[in-house]
Amino acid sequence: MIKLILPKAIEQELKKELIVAGTQEIGGVLLGEHVSEGVFRISDFTIQRSGGTVVSFIRHIHQSLKNHLTDFFNKTKCNYTKFNYLGEWHSHPSFELTPSIRDRQTMWQIVNDPTVGANFVMLLLVKRNEGEVEGSVSIFVPGNPMILGDLIREEVE
Repeated sequence: MIKLILPKAIEQELKKELIVAGTQEIGGVLLGEHVSEGVFRISDFTIQRSGGTVVSFIRHIHQSLKNHLTDFFNKTKCNYTKFNYLGEWHSHPSFELTPSIRDRQTMWQIVNDPTVGANFVMLLLVKRNEGEVEGSVSIFVPGNPMILGDLIREEVE
């Protein structure tokens, strides 16, 4: 089972963004660290506040995303084996934390895009539940069915 570690500081940032967004879907890109075999930790993420409605989120590639990725890779000294793009995240404030057909199609397009160059991509779906962040992780690997991952909360930074 693939595990995605959600550090407390990132969880708190997500929580703030989910409160501001309310019933609108928001999302972005996940950047992270390969910790050990099958274990990844979110190191950074982007936030796209536009493009979401009550029932959908449409990912947009902006120059700011490219700049964010460049900054992340420079900060991690371009150590792509340890630090890299993990995938995408978005909120499902009004729905179950299960990827929709559109979510799955988008993730398959990303993982099969040779310009992305990913061996796999993760989709983290989040929502607020009784004031806390609830999440699910799905992994997309070319030539394989979607795999459910494990979201692990990291309490200590």
